[in-house]
Amino acid sequence: MNFASVTFLFFFLPAVVALYFVMRGRMARNVFLLAASLFFYAWGEGLGLALLLVSIVMNHELSHRIAARRKPWLAIGIAANLALLVTFKYLGLITETLGLPRVEPRLPLGISFFTFQAMSLLVDVSRGSKPARSPLKTGLYISMFPQLIAGPIVRWDEIRDQITERRESWDRFCDGAKLFMLGLAQKVLIADTVAQVADAAFGAEAATLGPAAAWLGLAAFTLQIYFDFAGYSNMAIGLGRIFGFELPRNFEHPYSAASFREFWRRWHMTLSRWFRDYLYIPLGGSRGGELATYRNLVIVFVLCGLWHGAAWTFLLWGLWHGIFLIGERLAEKAGWPKTPRFAGMAYTVLFVALGWVLFRADSLPHALAYWGALAGMGEGGMTIDVPPTASYAMIVGGLLSWDGWKRMSERLPGVPAVAAVGQWSAVLILGVLCFAAVASTTHQPFLYFRF
Repeated sequence: MNFASVTFLFFFLPAVVALYFVMRGRMARNVFLLAASLFFYAWGEGLGLALLLVSIVMNHELSHRIAARRKPWLAIGIAANLALLVTFKYLGLITETLGLPRVEPRLPLGISFFTFQAMSLLVDVSRGSKPARSPLKTGLYISMFPQLIAGPIVRWDEIRDQITERRESWDRFCDGAKLFMLGLAQKVLIADTVAQVADAAFGAEAATLGPAAAWLGLAAFTLQIYFDFAGYSNMAIGLGRIFGFELPRNFEHPYSAASFREFWRRWHMTLSRWFRDYLYIPLGGSRGGELATYRNLVIVFVLCGLWHGAAWTFLLWGLWHGIFLIGERLAEKAGWPKTPRFAGMAYTVLFVALGWVLFRADSLPHALAYWGALAGMGEGGMTIDVPPTASYAMIVGGLLSWDGWKRMSERLPGVPAVAAVGQWSAVLILGVLCFAAVASTTHQPFLYFRF
């Protein structure tokens, strides 16, 4: 079920919120929220719900076995979760690479996200956290609908106590509603609008694109993927807050980063932390010398790329980021002078955007041809018609990508009453625009639904 759909916004969400607050008692609310989450997943997945239930039951039992006797149950649990992920997400790539007939089961929505959360449960329990007493709590942790499909990836340690001890309040409800509306606007008014330009550019024969059209399409996709995913994350965090949960932040103006290292501290922050804490550090992190550090970075980012998709282009996208991170470390070790921040930001945005070609292209030949079009090596001079709404969305999106606005607003003298009126006025305006857009058009699924 798409957050930016009539079904979700006008039927599912109002009914769930109303019934949730009618319930009395933490157990009743948790049971209802779990039931609503399973219904939410079944609406778009059908039989895929069985896999989610298998994951819940399996990981609940494994967490208790790990708590009682750590080895070998942790290894068994990680292997079992990876087996599910490989079977449903990577079997097609594996069989094709081996020269066998391609076998590709239907990819369940959000399998990468809920599998990583399940593995977080097992690892955190192995490190001393207490497992959930009942499958209900484990099920709610793995399947809670606000972040089930596309994150943020919530660690067991972060949410365990909130399942039983969270506190709903009117202030948290209002904060959550505002954040949800901000995310909806990012998705509907910016991401889906600039997607028209990105789809036109990447859907065309790359050799026919002129350099201006190719760069315009890449700029559009660079904004689309950010506001699409950040919009979902804000909607998820806002929904969680409505129900009393505090989910971790996932984005912090990544296109204002002045290096690739800083970019990954700002982009998909929960995934970065997951790989850091559950893979990079256990591999040795940066403690084993320079070569070991570079090896660990390559391993982490190749796997990060494959996590995003079962294709060689995703693997190369991860390797692209790993190489730049290694290059920055080498430059720092060599004592290269630091560049001004604006130059670092320009370098980071440029090469992150060029990397997005691998992420968006249908194949490696498509990516190479698109890079050729960017360099003016295409055979044609095809242009792209940009609707006025897409032009406005790209301008607004570009401006909002800069984190300077936040710093400027923090320096302004604030009058609480005036600020509150301004915020709610903006929320109402965005709400009217978003609901009108959702009711009148069919919006694209979130890009990260495929992962």
